[in-house]
Amino acid sequence: MKIRMVTTYLRRVYSHFSAHVFDVPPRLLAFQLFLLLLFFPVAGLNESALFIFVKIFLFAIFAASWDLLVGRSGQISLGHALFFGVGAYGTALLYKYFGLPPWVTIPFGVLICVLVSLLIGLPSVRVKGPYLALVTMSFPIILSRLVKWVQLRPITEGEAGLRNLPLIPTELFDKIGFSWKEALYMRSLAYYYIALLLLLVSGIILYRVANSKTGLVFVSILDDELASKASGINVTKYKLMAFAISSLFGGLVGAVYTHLTIYVNPTAFAVEKSFTPIVITILGGIGTIYGPIVGAHIYYAIDSYVLPELRNLPLLGPLLTYTQWQYTSFLILAVIVVVLVIKWPRGVARFTTDKLKDLEEARDIEERGKWIWKTYKKK
Repeated sequence: MKIRMVTTYLRRVYSHFSAHVFDVPPRLLAFQLFLLLLFFPVAGLNESALFIFVKIFLFAIFAASWDLLVGRSGQISLGHALFFGVGAYGTALLYKYFGLPPWVTIPFGVLICVLVSLLIGLPSVRVKGPYLALVTMSFPIILSRLVKWVQLRPITEGEAGLRNLPLIPTELFDKIGFSWKEALYMRSLAYYYIALLLLLVSGIILYRVANSKTGLVFVSILDDELASKASGINVTKYKLMAFAISSLFGGLVGAVYTHLTIYVNPTAFAVEKSFTPIVITILGGIGTIYGPIVGAHIYYAIDSYVLPELRNLPLLGPLLTYTQWQYTSFLILAVIVVVLVIKWPRGVARFTTDKLKDLEEARDIEERGKWIWKTYKKK
């Protein structure tokens, strides 16, 4: 009896996988890439390479949260660093002054970030277009000055920031029996899989929200806000909802990234933090949710691997000082991104999925099994 139940369950899983993943080339490619990332550390990556991938995974979530807010609901935000910084400082202050473990401080930091997003969302949703962009850009600038304020310096420690905030202490691996060097590597490996798991779960949730009934309302507000109001949609409610969902994942990235780098300072609110998800999203494909995930991998691959190789060229590297190279590398990165955007204006990921959809050949319903037939029959 139990064997029959297991067999039936496995058939259903296979039918579901075949209908929703195997028969859809873009999803099949995404599944294959996930498997590649799952076993990527087997290639013998060192601690620095693992941390680069951790950064890619987290900022992919950060960019996807911006894409939901802007690409889906049309709320032009140039201050996404606010969510990152509030989540980072929220969890750091709770960890440092209340002695709570990271698994408690991170959810509370995310909750604080959502509450702040609702507070700033109430005045922000009343303006549109460039005015909304300027309003949102002002908030992280204000908070970056606030954490450096002399009166709050005993709490936030000003420019120096808060330090010694590990997510997983190295001593945990020492107790298991690893040496100090092995403990560092095992901690980096643990961070890699935690970030990959967060990317998987966050990506699925954001994609499901974007393609749900709520996501359709977001798109209707994006297309024609006046028509949405005329249809009886509470536009203010859904705009605040978009702010809250976006801030939840933005704050999550800030909170986790703070514990991974074990410190936080006012640069968490820097303007670059707000513009990075914009570049990543446009590079991958705005309004897609999966586009920012692809864009993050391309962006940081160029930044972390291509540009350092250019630094080693005999005609370029030795002729420039460190400061000169910083400006030059930024210019080269900007040129590469602009070329990619001109080549694929709708984004690299969207171009790829459009090509893969041409290969899609859905099988007949009879070939997909009785369970799939029942699903279609219900529809």
